[in-house]
Amino acid sequence: MARHQANSLQEFELIRSLEDRFARRAPGLVQGIGDDAAVIETSAQAWWHLTTDLLAEGVHFDLRSAALESVGYRAAMANLSDIAAMGAVPRYLLISLAIPQTMKRPHIHELYRGLMKACRVYDVALIGGDTSASKAGLFLSITLVGTTNAHRALFRHGAKVGDRIYVSGTLGDSLAGLKLLMSDTTPHPLAKQKTTLLRSHRRFLIRRHSHPTARVAEGRWLNEKQLASAAIDLSDGLSGDLRRLCEASRVGAEVELEKLPISPACRAYASAIEVLPIQLALAGGEDYELLFTASPRDCDTIERQARTRGYRMTRIGTIRPHRFGIQMTSDGRTQPMPATSYEHFR
Repeated sequence: MARHQANSLQEFELIRSLEDRFARRAPGLVQGIGDDAAVIETSAQAWWHLTTDLLAEGVHFDLRSAALESVGYRAAMANLSDIAAMGAVPRYLLISLAIPQTMKRPHIHELYRGLMKACRVYDVALIGGDTSASKAGLFLSITLVGTTNAHRALFRHGAKVGDRIYVSGTLGDSLAGLKLLMSDTTPHPLAKQKTTLLRSHRRFLIRRHSHPTARVAEGRWLNEKQLASAAIDLSDGLSGDLRRLCEASRVGAEVELEKLPISPACRAYASAIEVLPIQLALAGGEDYELLFTASPRDCDTIERQARTRGYRMTRIGTIRPHRFGIQMTSDGRTQPMPATSYEHFR
């Protein structure tokens, strides 16, 4: 780890405390925290998958409405969801932090508790990272390493005309939860929802935003059973992530809006703020569900095995030729799907 002075914190003492609390041994790990680089023993029979995310205070999270434990948890899940979309097994985690002067060691430990709480579910080992001072807000850079068998992984570029389009779970919950949290610190114009939304719905949506679930088991199942032709995780919203999959596969898509899986809580929230639930489902990012395509011949197998395993998988459309574009149908009418997903710099 680099030798930057992390404000009033004692950097090397902080690193040792993080190592003592959160580092552990893991299969294949030769050297973890404590050297110039981590060392992992590899196998010729494996493919290694690496993903990284940068999270900036004020852009990806607001500490006025998000606890540090939740920030850490969500940061880990964002990377775990990328690994899930590849059908891979998550293995190792590296975390780099730029820490503002306002933060002390208990704050960093809270952040790490969230990170490692998410990682423990999937037996992921923390193996290194970096620390630095920040003259602005908190910055996190997370790198996650996963593996699959060689020549066995899910990609965005495998969808074919006629394939069916599926999503896991439900859509729009995280966006609804975020708006609820924002309304707690900025009451207008959503204040009325506090009197019209059931407490159970409110708790469910906030939980879906603050503690999402990466679909690692589902991705591994689709990959190992060779049931998906292409896959991507829904981190920026259905309307944008479907476009990315279609661009990589050079195909179009037709989505049936009535089939989009939307939770009762999300529908209740949409009614409370007087918007269509479909708007939240199309635009909502950070649901971290899987969007994947499959050959028609595999649909019965997918749906039967999903029920047996307790996975919620919903068929929402069909892959069309590239010239068809990205279209959505409702009540017998077809129209272009608007690009409403989150995009940096737009």
